[in-house]
Amino acid sequence: MTETSTPDRSPSLWTPQARALLPLVLPALLVGVGSSLVLLLLSFVAERLQDLLWDALPDAVGVSGTSAGWIIGVLTVAGLVVGLIVWKVPGHAGPDPATLGLVDPPLPVRVLPGIALAVIVGLAGGVSLGPENPITAINIALAYALGVQVMPRTPAADWVALAAAGTIGALFGTPVAAALILSETVTSPGPDPRPLWDRLFAPLVAAGAGALTTVLIAHPTFQIDVPAYSGPHWGDILSAMVISTGAAAVGLCAVYAFPHLHRAFRQLGHPVLMLTVGGLVLGALGALGGHLTLFKGLEEMKELTAEAADHDAGNLLLLALVKLLALCVAATCGFRGGRIFPAVFVGVALGMFAHALVDGVPPALAITCAILGVLLATTRQGWLSLFTAAVVVMDLSVLPVLCVAALPAWLLVTGRPEMLIEKGHSKTAG
Repeated sequence: MTETSTPDRSPSLWTPQARALLPLVLPALLVGVGSSLVLLLLSFVAERLQDLLWDALPDAVGVSGTSAGWIIGVLTVAGLVVGLIVWKVPGHAGPDPATLGLVDPPLPVRVLPGIALAVIVGLAGGVSLGPENPITAINIALAYALGVQVMPRTPAADWVALAAAGTIGALFGTPVAAALILSETVTSPGPDPRPLWDRLFAPLVAAGAGALTTVLIAHPTFQIDVPAYSGPHWGDILSAMVISTGAAAVGLCAVYAFPHLHRAFRQLGHPVLMLTVGGLVLGALGALGGHLTLFKGLEEMKELTAEAADHDAGNLLLLALVKLLALCVAATCGFRGGRIFPAVFVGVALGMFAHALVDGVPPALAITCAILGVLLATTRQGWLSLFTAAVVVMDLSVLPVLCVAALPAWLLVTGRPEMLIEKGHSKTAG
């Protein structure tokens, strides 16, 4: 009598769902760390070039780096240089940036050197854009190009999610931002029956790796210096809703102006001309608003709040409007960069303006609600807007009021045009 074997039914440490996720851990860690290192490298190069352009060179020629003439000159030259990169470097520094969002399909690797050069010059030259969009595009392209060689059966969407999460985690110094943004994009409802946390597992590993790498190396912080919020009061609810909705209305003005500015620059026809004229306009705006309205805005918003006593309501409104217009000009004339960080500066200035008008409104509440409103209008991402507004003051007591303030602002912005040009309506900038 032959002995028949029976299948091994001993319990396993991992469920089938867990075994499906485990192979993604190492790729996610590598993508997260790599995304952070790319961000840190490009930021380091841009900062060194910025020091040269705005400190060493003006000192060498005996002029002030904050003078109107220097601001106009540097930004005009930055526009000329980026225009030449877009025109002559292979790949033309990627598609028209006004047609791209934060997370897009992978670009060809051949366009990445041009994007990197363009974003370094723009960041260093004082252009009112952040690094988030081009850095995310670079990391997505690299992760996809390398990933398909090692794991060819992994869908392209997985590499996009890992690189986007790793970069967003690195940019904000926390994986929470990546989870919130991805919950509104790559994890939208569809045929995938897996629980949300299964779908977010690998991107969160990448985001955590990217965030920790950045924090351990660069120690970034978004927090500004404002008096602590004393806690919700009945009057704060109305104030918060008015400020967030008003800031959203200001942001929508920029959204509606966006396609008109884009069309005007495209009438110039050549990328060198578009970007040089754009740089000149940015220089004039920088001369009007001063050095605080230059660059991506993170360090500038800290300086603004640290010197709040030096700015009256009129000056704060001027800073907000100049920065918002500079953001629109930079994003429509062809500079490579993101819109989130300069929009945060606009929100900070508008919040300080609201507090200057009605000093009974706590500055922390006014600033967070204004950031919330501007970001809701310009990004149309609710979780990102709430998270960014809260992290700027790092005060959990403001969150309940902030969540209520988001509701009327969202009613104002939902269903309206986005700050994005449809690809079919844009000529190639190269």
